[in-house]
Amino acid sequence: MLAAIRLAGRAPSVHNTQPWRWVFDGTRLHLYGDIDRCLTSADPNARQLVISCGAALHHARTAFAAHGWHTDTVRMPDPAQPWHLAAIDFRPWPDPPAGIAERARAIDHRYTDRLPMLEPDGFARILPELRMLTSPHDIELDVLDDDARQRVAAASDHSSATRQYDMMYQTELQWWAGHHDMPEGVPPNALPSDAESAHVDVARTFPSVPHSTRRAALDDRSRLVVLSSASESKPAWLHTGEALSAVLLACTAAGLATCALTHITELPTGRTTIAGFLPHPALPQVVIRVGTSPDDTEPPPTPRRPVADVYTEPRT
Repeated sequence: MLAAIRLAGRAPSVHNTQPWRWVFDGTRLHLYGDIDRCLTSADPNARQLVISCGAALHHARTAFAAHGWHTDTVRMPDPAQPWHLAAIDFRPWPDPPAGIAERARAIDHRYTDRLPMLEPDGFARILPELRMLTSPHDIELDVLDDDARQRVAAASDHSSATRQYDMMYQTELQWWAGHHDMPEGVPPNALPSDAESAHVDVARTFPSVPHSTRRAALDDRSRLVVLSSASESKPAWLHTGEALSAVLLACTAAGLATCALTHITELPTGRTTIAGFLPHPALPQVVIRVGTSPDDTEPPPTPRRPVADVYTEPRT
């Protein structure tokens, strides 16, 4: 159990807030959203919090499956407890589908790459798998073409400009990003410098970090992938997070780099812009940059809270 919870804790979350709490009652494992970790300015409806918890849920289910356990999951099991997001029962699963073990191994290797990337090598080959992985969650996966990128980049810039003088948003961002030796938040070594950010046209603007010029000769050539839902609800957001996790782990297993972006979908104008490029009516939830990293080594892992901080079980 503890090994799976540790892997679940490696899931991506907005600003690395890790807004989840796990409770094992001796039979079932329960997932709760930690509303105290909600970003009140960037995420007033807790949409990104629930998406983050969905990613942790999928990470956990992937880890259990790799250890031979099928996870029968009830989402939103108790209407009287709105932050009780999932309840999991277990039964043996000696022969899980192909790819589960590989995606479970990818959990410890996945990271958010905020630097410019090369074009994703073999992207056309992996795209059918990505769509297959998202479809059980009723989440649509679309790839934006090059004609859409300039408009999406403009929406990204508009989001940053709109937030520039929002003191509550900026204070929140400064609290969660750019600090050393913290078990949460985005550390400085995971952030791009101003010079590096200039080479990435679709990105959230984070606090400045010391000057560096990693990949200085490279302009971002990643592909933009959009995950969208048919409705705006906690179940839809939870499924979005699960689909996000599946996509990121499959890309990592295929040797691709990823960066999940939610800043564009925080504001109505950004969502409207992205929705206009989709071939079907849908509500954009997350944009993902998918590319190939030109670097041979993985960066150090971003910090995570100790398992004891996010998990409780019956006392013996």
